[in-house]
Amino acid sequence: MNRSQKKTLFLLVGIIVVLAVILAVVTAVRRSNEERAAEEEAAQDAASVITETEATYSALSYDNGTATLSFHLDESGKWVWSDDPEFPLDDSTIQSILSLLTNLKPQQTITEGDTLEAYGLDQPAATLTATKPDGGTLTIALGNTTTDGNSYYMLMDGQESPVYIISNSLYTEMSKTIYEMCDLPELPALTEENIQSVTVEGAASTLLRPIDKETSTDEETGEETVTVTWAAGGEDVTGNADTASLLAELGALAVTKCVDYKPTDEAASLCGFDSPQATVTVLYLDETGQEQTLVLTFGSENLDQTGYYVCVGEDTTIYQMDTAAVDTILSVAESGLVPADSAAQE
Repeated sequence: MNRSQKKTLFLLVGIIVVLAVILAVVTAVRRSNEERAAEEEAAQDAASVITETEATYSALSYDNGTATLSFHLDESGKWVWSDDPEFPLDDSTIQSILSLLTNLKPQQTITEGDTLEAYGLDQPAATLTATKPDGGTLTIALGNTTTDGNSYYMLMDGQESPVYIISNSLYTEMSKTIYEMCDLPELPALTEENIQSVTVEGAASTLLRPIDKETSTDEETGEETVTVTWAAGGEDVTGNADTASLLAELGALAVTKCVDYKPTDEAASLCGFDSPQATVTVLYLDETGQEQTLVLTFGSENLDQTGYYVCVGEDTTIYQMDTAAVDTILSVAESGLVPADSAAQE
């Protein structure tokens, strides 16, 4: 390499080094600007919150225009319904409300606007009071919705100004009924492997039980498959489509809603529990191999025919299960199970 070539090479290397330094500087500046912008955005975001972000509350009461609901933390720190602390409360709605209250950001702030009557705030459509452990409170009053129906006019802490416009998220949570906040019972996982017997009582009486279980192992995957033979009334009903459907329904059972907590005798009668459509008793093995019992009592179908009223075990609470999810259970309660060959002939 001659002197001219070396000079050219050194020049190119120098240019590359300079470009690398420039690139590093530009990258660092860009990163710094992005971080600064993020910090400024976070600061502006925090500044837009009009409530105490670090506030904690021990009681919550609100009137949504239809019902008044009150909740408080009990001695163990658990949220309970003040009207009945025994109610199985799922506190996720309360947690959502509290989260909204500590991050309340108005979409608009009106300091010189119309009269309170024009915003529906002279007679609020909904009110809320959140109480701190030290007795301090946060109060919210919601008036009319905005023209698009997606936001509400709001006053805070008893002040008549400013008027805020907030999203409808808070009112949506406040609109949930107490039964929508019920912690629904979780039913056991029922499979052909763990079911010991199924008794379905209605117009007909059926006892379904496994009389044989065979386990086969896939040579390639090592996966085990259990094949169960089922009998009812001394007959093999394994091939009956209703047997497979009944077992499938039992394996997918789920309570969909709470209808009435601590119902009166009259309410239970109106829901068909004077003469149940079906009583299902399932003996099964739990995860530890211990025998357990699940009892479901089905009342009548609801008025819109989308579900059946049901009681779980000795719990008097009236729940609901979807009609499509219990069709076969009700059919077996009415007509029983027949052997597979008889079913095929029919």
